Amino acid sequence: MAGGSTGESDGDGTGFALKPWELHGEGREFEKLGRELGKAVGTLEKDLAALGAPWGADQPGSAFAAVYGPAHGELLGGLRALAGQVGQVGAGLHTMAERTTDTDTSTADGFGANTGPAAAAPGAVARPAVYQGPPTASGTGATPGAAPAVPQDMSV
Repeated sequence: MAGGSTGESDGDGTGFALKPWELHGEGREFEKLGRELGKAVGTLEKDLAALGAPWGADQPGSAFAAVYGPAHGELLGGLRALAGQVGQVGAGLHTMAERTTDTDTSTADGFGANTGPAAAAPGAVARPAVYQGPPTASGTGATPGAAPAVPQDMSV
């Protein structure tokens, strides 16, 4: 997932950026899609119910009804569940955004530099969380500018 929620490449393919505000935005989109799908399923259900049983009571109609009845219930149940799951993806993205912000704030506090969104002045724009893989030759750490890279050899 190089590029995280931004699609931006970090150059070496070992990291990605998470922007909580973008995760919240995408979360709202998934919640909206879940609601829209739920409405569409409701409309489908009403429209199918309005048709009644037009297949008749003869042998072919009865055979169709025997297959249609259970499949109809399974289809509508599956679509209702899918609408709920799409909405839950949105809730999960909101949770991810909140946890990312909390972790970044806590990490910044641990380094003695409370630079997270909670410490920002009203109206200030939050910075994205930047996560990177193992330190590279440039020595950058998990959050650029928060603290110098920790050397590999800690011996004194």
